Amino acid sequence: MAVPKFKMSRARTRMRRSQWKATPEGLVEVTVRGRTAAVPRRLVKAYQRGLLKIED
Repeated sequence: MAVPKFKMSRARTRMRRSQWKATPEGLVEVTVRGRTAAVPRRLVKAYQRGLLKIED
């Protein structure tokens, strides 16, 4: 396990943490039975197989 050699200051720690940013999940256009919707890429197959319904 990695162990730091020196103590990191509070300001430096907070500066490092503030650089992290979440990215929104990419949406993909999918057409099922003539209805088109923007859904997350990881759920496309579920919509195509009919496991999830496209809401209006």
